[in-house]
Amino acid sequence: MLKFAKTSLLAVAVMATSVVASDILVTVNGKNITKQDAEQFVAAAQPNAHFSQLDKAQQNMIKERLVEKVLFTELAEKEGIENSADFKQAMAKIKEELLVNMWMKQQLDNTIVSDSEAKEFYEKNKAKFLRPATMHARHILVKTEKEALDIIKELESKKDNDLKVKFIELAKTKSTGPSGPKGGDLGTFTKGQMVPEFSKAAWALKKGEITKKPVKTQFGYHVIYLEEKMDPTPLSYDQVKDKIIASLKQKQFAVKISEMAKELKAKAKIVDMSAEANSTKK
Repeated sequence: MLKFAKTSLLAVAVMATSVVASDILVTVNGKNITKQDAEQFVAAAQPNAHFSQLDKAQQNMIKERLVEKVLFTELAEKEGIENSADFKQAMAKIKEELLVNMWMKQQLDNTIVSDSEAKEFYEKNKAKFLRPATMHARHILVKTEKEALDIIKELESKKDNDLKVKFIELAKTKSTGPSGPKGGDLGTFTKGQMVPEFSKAAWALKKGEITKKPVKTQFGYHVIYLEEKMDPTPLSYDQVKDKIIASLKQKQFAVKISEMAKELKAKAKIVDMSAEANSTKK
């Protein structure tokens, strides 16, 4: 259940100026509150949440907070808050931040990385652009170590396709895991996708092998069968081009900003008042 404090009203973005009728959730004194406003409100409170995915009660609560935001804004305007010194000081700070952020964005947008630069970087760093190693495995999950040992004993005399067929049969009849009906098939996964104990045991296997000892995890005891192991494979330039360009832009941007900062500091009159105060005390 999501929680939204009234204080988070300040995080709500400026309302959209042009919306279609179907986007309007409620009007307050003639002012529209839209689905976009609600989405922004939810995102401010919890980045991965979406207004459209909340239940009816939560959506109604969000609408109530947005209605309050409009009403409080109107009240604050009537009471002349925007003419207060505190408000003007806060707005000045917001303006500074906005100016710098928009200027930084403009500098980044104006940083150009050519296709030839990106391609050259790719060619020099091909070893870094790899699709990680993957494996295709099956498992039989049971509650006790004895059950797992009995299954291993039943399988140990089997080889090659006979081992696979028998493993699938036992998985369907004895595995307590959700993959049991599919013969214990876990599909394809990388090293970091499984719990550590399972991953370590699975990646130590060779194709067509089973674990010789039960593998204990928080889920129970596993017997694992390795169906296939695929080595890391190179990614083509087209697959990584956009990421390379974005990375190079960031690097060029950082260098550019650093150089501009040095140049501006050299021209500016900068007095470190804290240093002067310390020297005076001495």
